[in-house]
Amino acid sequence: MASAAKTHSDPGRRNQTLTPLLRVEDLRTYFFTSWGVVRAVDGVSFDVGPGEAVGIVGESGCGKSVTALSIMRLVPPPGRITGGRILFYAGGEGQDVARMSERRLRELRGSDVAMVFSDPMTSLNPVLRVGDQVREAMAAHRRFTPRQAGERVVPLLQRMRLTRASRRAGTYPHQLSGGARQRVMLAMGLSNEPRLLIADEPTAALDLNRELGTAVVLVTHDLSLVASVCTRVVVMYAGRVVEQGPARELLRDPQHPYTWSLLRAAPRIDRPRAVRLAAIAGTPPDPARPLPGCRFHPRCSHRVDRCSSEEPPLDPVGDNHLARCWVTMDGVAAGQPDGPL
Repeated sequence: MASAAKTHSDPGRRNQTLTPLLRVEDLRTYFFTSWGVVRAVDGVSFDVGPGEAVGIVGESGCGKSVTALSIMRLVPPPGRITGGRILFYAGGEGQDVARMSERRLRELRGSDVAMVFSDPMTSLNPVLRVGDQVREAMAAHRRFTPRQAGERVVPLLQRMRLTRASRRAGTYPHQLSGGARQRVMLAMGLSNEPRLLIADEPTAALDLNRELGTAVVLVTHDLSLVASVCTRVVVMYAGRVVEQGPARELLRDPQHPYTWSLLRAAPRIDRPRAVRLAAIAGTPPDPARPLPGCRFHPRCSHRVDRCSSEEPPLDPVGDNHLARCWVTMDGVAAGQPDGPL
């Protein structure tokens, strides 16, 4: 059994010989509040390969959205990145986003890395037509001439599968549905052909990475979306990664009781109507007061004595599959959902 020291040194790489597009190493993002230090992201590591779609899943408050904001260095105060590295490989050695100058950071955002937020109304300008906003997104990074940017607006909206794109380019955000607004945000995010798109709780057009070759970090609680779009999954709980691995394997054969519980709680069309969804008992721990041992142990029906005192390392449980669980490491299956998602 590996020692706990491995927990923060092994980023869970898919293939040690391949250079990723993004490497997050032991990321820690804390919020310094009057009632204590909230450890929203507490030692998170994962890779994203070129053109790959990686899903980050977990309950509300698990740290997945703060992880996404940290990658873009958009964490609002009183939060700040306190440790770890966010390496973006744009050719040559990785550049650490956490330590970039403001000038280099502005060049990175929108050109090499773009983010689509969960609420597009907070990101779109209410007094500008949506076509003008897409055009401005391109003009800001000077990858296209003004004429080229103007010519690309409607084709981009069409590519995002926005119906009646030519007419809707002349509308204002409030005149569109929430789904249509998110498609506009996706068009803006992809307008400069970034290498990486970070999407927080998206609802539309996420299979586009397959045809555009854009890598995607998908932050969501929707496991069915992850199953249909992602090649790999990172499962977070209480600021920590508790399991990660290939999407098909992880969703079919979860190795952490929390992942299994999430799958049991997800609605499925192939489940008999009489079968009720299995809620996860209890509530997540206070992130300002981390529990000793495994952070999931108070809610876990499979816990053993050491779970309350020793935190397990994130160790291999299969080919490129990692889990943070004493029960799994001791060779006892945590349990199975009703079948592959």
